[in-house]
Amino acid sequence: MANIRILPDILSNKIAAGEVVERPSAVVKELVENSIDAESSRIMIDVEQGGRSLIRVSDNGMGMRHDDALLALERFATSKIHTDSDLFSISTLGFRGEALPSIAAVSNFSMITKDRASDSGTEIIVDGGKINKVSEAGAPAGTMITVKNLFYNIPARRKFLKTVNTEMGHITEAVASMALSRPDIHFQITHNNKTIKNWTPVSQPLNRIAEVLVLGNDLRDNLHRIEFEDNQIAVSGWTSSPRINRSSPKGIYIFVNGRFIRDRGIQRALFEGYRGRLMKNNYPVSVLFINIAPSEIDVNVHPTKHEIRFSKQNMVLETISSAVSDIWQKVEKPKWNAPGEPVNRKTDIKETENIESLFSSDTEKDIFNSDSQKQFIKTDFHEKTKTASYNSFEKNTGFFETVTRYEKPAPAPVTINKKITSKQETHSKQAPIWETSHFKSLRLIGQIHGTYILCESKEGLVIIDQHAAHERILFEQLKQKSSSKNRIQKLLIPETFDVGFTQVPILEKMLPDLNTLGIEIEPFGGNTFAVKSIPVLLGNREVKPLVIEIVEKTEEDGFSPGFEKTIEECLILMACHGAIRAHQVLSDKQIQGLLEQLDECENPSYCPHGRPTWIKLSLKDLEKDFNRIV
Repeated sequence: MANIRILPDILSNKIAAGEVVERPSAVVKELVENSIDAESSRIMIDVEQGGRSLIRVSDNGMGMRHDDALLALERFATSKIHTDSDLFSISTLGFRGEALPSIAAVSNFSMITKDRASDSGTEIIVDGGKINKVSEAGAPAGTMITVKNLFYNIPARRKFLKTVNTEMGHITEAVASMALSRPDIHFQITHNNKTIKNWTPVSQPLNRIAEVLVLGNDLRDNLHRIEFEDNQIAVSGWTSSPRINRSSPKGIYIFVNGRFIRDRGIQRALFEGYRGRLMKNNYPVSVLFINIAPSEIDVNVHPTKHEIRFSKQNMVLETISSAVSDIWQKVEKPKWNAPGEPVNRKTDIKETENIESLFSSDTEKDIFNSDSQKQFIKTDFHEKTKTASYNSFEKNTGFFETVTRYEKPAPAPVTINKKITSKQETHSKQAPIWETSHFKSLRLIGQIHGTYILCESKEGLVIIDQHAAHERILFEQLKQKSSSKNRIQKLLIPETFDVGFTQVPILEKMLPDLNTLGIEIEPFGGNTFAVKSIPVLLGNREVKPLVIEIVEKTEEDGFSPGFEKTIEECLILMACHGAIRAHQVLSDKQIQGLLEQLDECENPSYCPHGRPTWIKLSLKDLEKDFNRIV
């Protein structure tokens, strides 16, 4: 065995550089973070050949004195940590004291810096980790660091750099993330002497978001403000309407105390806030700012500081999910302006009783009765959907009565007068309805292909997907029924399952919450647990793999929606099978009843799978298409 030796500083700095300096963008990130910590208001980034030939970052920050500049090139030298307690209460972006010596070890490095109180600055030139020159220099207050020939002394690392465009893309992305968090700072990026980004200071953070993410007017108008604060955490930012989404999570930016991070747990919590509004593999455009006491997080868990840990992870994730979901309660219910004097069609509603007779009847079966649940799921919904014919929709006791008989709709928020005798009375009686109702105020035009309902509003044309709309109605009725009943089914023979030894304490903490949902699980010795009862809604599902999946997700990223989501998935399936299908003709009475029940839904704009229930074509867009306006 070879003798143990202490590595020379140059070699140890190269090893450290392998962790800190992954590629040119890592150099830019470290230098710009130092400039931000130095209270700079202007940061200029000059790059040549994607960072291979040149990276220069200059700022107008506090700068350094002569002795401090020399110490900054020593490993573990920093002005930001003094005691053990400082290590666990970090409020700056850079703090380790590794960046400058690591960068200098793998490049031709030079630094010119001057603090605001000094008469002259200091210039230091370093080649491959060896200081070659230290001298005075004339310079304005601030710091300018130049990095040339990155990885010139590590050919293997230089060989694996990507193309110039790829590396430049990573640099731009790194600066963009920091520009989002600091709209008060001027950032400028030039590549091969050509300015490619110039983000001047703005007073409104949304303006910086629009600039950095290159948002058009449509997307900007569909960004919603997030604002939540209590004694422990503050969540703010903007997130896009569910109708505005992307095919990748690249439009999601998460900042904790101003630091850009990548955290799958926070992303999952964000998606939970969109539950039932986003289809699978669709991602919102979101910029989230999370502010929490520095003592409640650990930022020293990754060399590049892209990952952090929360001391109260569940509290943080639940707060984010709630802050996002609360938005849709305020902004999502569509409000239509009435199109004017309604024109009653021959088959339109005449009296309130006609609508109520379509949508209400005595409950024939309780779908949550454990003895009949399986038969109900397999035959009742399926057979009624399968055997429904076009003729059945024209009967007064039509399809809507059949599939919604299990839950009588809540009373309408407004009262419809039973008799309308004149146009004058129509105006006086209908105006309050238009002011307080939504879908109900639309003027029905008809159906197209037996699939889409066409309605008129003052703004233009509203098109409603009848299957998606009815699916939403059924889902919310079933969900209300399940929450009120919450029946459980005892197992004659408890089912046992095993989890990993690291997952045992996680599951043990979850047992009380699972029990409130009807999932009764008890320890069975060692890593084994026994399922003793389950909710009736899960009677056809295997519980063991569901429990294991939830525990694994919780262990992986600290957040899992739990069994509530599983129960919702069962309800979604039942609602989907029970909803009216495409190509099924509906009478005007049935359509009007559908619109009324859609008004009563908590989330009428999306089906449970996240598909929109309606779209709107504005009158202006129609006039443009027909060249009536330019």
